[in-house]
Amino acid sequence: MKSYITLFLALVFSHTIFADTVSDKEKDALIKLYHATNGSQWKVKWDLSLSVSTWYGVTAENGKVVGLHLANNNLQGELPGEFYDLVNLVAVDLHKNNLKGQLSATIHNLKELEVFDVSINELSGTIPASICELKKLKNLALFENKISGELPLEIGKLGSLETLSLFDNELQGPLPGSLYKIRTLKVLLLNNNKMSGTLSSEVLNFSDLENLSLFDNGFEGAIPAGLEKLHHLAEMNISYNKFKGAVSKNLALLDALNMTMFDENGNPVLLPITTEKETTDVSQN
Repeated sequence: MKSYITLFLALVFSHTIFADTVSDKEKDALIKLYHATNGSQWKVKWDLSLSVSTWYGVTAENGKVVGLHLANNNLQGELPGEFYDLVNLVAVDLHKNNLKGQLSATIHNLKELEVFDVSINELSGTIPASICELKKLKNLALFENKISGELPLEIGKLGSLETLSLFDNELQGPLPGSLYKIRTLKVLLLNNNKMSGTLSSEVLNFSDLENLSLFDNGFEGAIPAGLEKLHHLAEMNISYNKFKGAVSKNLALLDALNMTMFDENGNPVLLPITTEKETTDVSQN
């Protein structure tokens, strides 16, 4: 009987060790992240002498680091290049820290990534085009940073994307045509940037869209009538742009500021409402 108990304990111990182990490369990447972001000043620190499984915010499955959840933990500095060696990551949440620098083009290494949230930091530079290779990405949150430049032209390759939150940055330029190919989008938040251009009639492709915010940019031209046919659209704010032309009563009511735009002199004006009878309820399911 004693031998059976000894064998059982040995098996349990070996299983624990296996479950607790990640590759040397991934462990090294985590250690480099810790030092690069001033780990000694984190709110919840890692004891590097202990197993990775004890490190706050790290999720490992089958010997692979799949999750990193260090929101509001006083991370400071830049993400090291080794961060992008964590190729098995599925979810990353580093929001509300003090991260600086740019996102690396090697972000394309994170092929399994579904959630990437580095919002409310001090990140700058442009959004790397290589991010468009993350085919499994569902939630991209970069809001409240200092990111500039234009959206990647091939952003439409993110065919699984459901939430794109880029508000409160310094983004410029038009919406890439490929963006309208992402039929899975539910939330599109681009407000408080410096974007321009027009809205395409292809906005009709956003059949699952629930929340649209383009507030406080420089968009112009006519507002596509197709917006009214997005029957899941429950929240919308496209005011404080330079859109022109009449809009339906339904769309005006759906907009948080009733379609208040800026004229050529920078003065706020309300877009006129069409007098045609409205029969479409844009918020119905």
